[in-house]
Amino acid sequence: MAGASSALQSKRPIGKATRDAFGRALEALGGDYPDVVVVDADVSNSTRTEWFGKKYPDRFFNIGIAESNLVGVAGGLASCGKTAVISSFAAFITCNAYDQLRMAVAYPGLNVKVVGSHAGVSIGEDGASQMGIEDVSLACSLPGFVVIVPADEASTRAATKALLDYKGPVYLRTGRPDVPKIYPDEPAPFTIGKANLLRDGSDVTIVANGLMVASALDAADELAGSGIEARVLDMHTVKPIDREALLAAARDTGAVVVAEEHLAHGGLGSAVAMAVAEQHAVPIRFVNIGDTFGESGTPEGLLEKYGLTAGRVVEAARQAVSAKKNG
Repeated sequence: MAGASSALQSKRPIGKATRDAFGRALEALGGDYPDVVVVDADVSNSTRTEWFGKKYPDRFFNIGIAESNLVGVAGGLASCGKTAVISSFAAFITCNAYDQLRMAVAYPGLNVKVVGSHAGVSIGEDGASQMGIEDVSLACSLPGFVVIVPADEASTRAATKALLDYKGPVYLRTGRPDVPKIYPDEPAPFTIGKANLLRDGSDVTIVANGLMVASALDAADELAGSGIEARVLDMHTVKPIDREALLAAARDTGAVVVAEEHLAHGGLGSAVAMAVAEQHAVPIRFVNIGDTFGESGTPEGLLEKYGLTAGRVVEAARQAVSAKKNG
């Protein structure tokens, strides 16, 4: 039953983790992008940049456990004309190195691609200190940054190519566990700043990204059983947000739910709320971690504990539809 399941317990087929998809895509694309250099902070076996490093050792640098220096090195390489891809755990690269991201990458607008791995509570047993749950908020706060949160392995492969083609700073969020497949065919549709319509509906729109896209689709299936037709948007790009898709959603369905594996503040929910309020205000409900740190546990157990489930999306959708009907 969808109502009791987290994204990792979706009825959809399970695919690879987004960190794995990123690593393989980067390795495969290395020959087509000779200016790409990769810098890692001694966690390349976890972020999966080690696969690029083994194939292109002269274009791979491990600078040790020092994210601030990692960003500085990347800024230097990018200022010399390289496309610098840097990676570490999301919690470390956005929190520890924020000042360097601000002054050495965002301010000069350099061509640096920042990949934050092991994001969200779905990292599991490693606990709060390792969980990047505010990374999207921090990345969105950096002027000029594009911020991407792909839903599955195919979308991550497409996003990796898109960020290499894009000139300027980008933040890409990846996760640790294997996640459900959303896009069975290759290549997955992916344009920076353009949401993907996965399911149409007239009663409410569910806007989701990351592993919550699977929960959004499961929730839409359950809602349909009670006569509520939900539109589902994969909002893989948080910044720039697809304002056109959100305006159409607000006008057509009159109610919105936002689902993300992130803190309540500063992530996808904030971006959607701002866009909807400015264009066509309608009732909005939010499914997220709230205003709290995570804890150690199984990925499935933590997603359940923090309400990142299809059931919680269903509940939020019914609240939004009710608010619309009550004016």
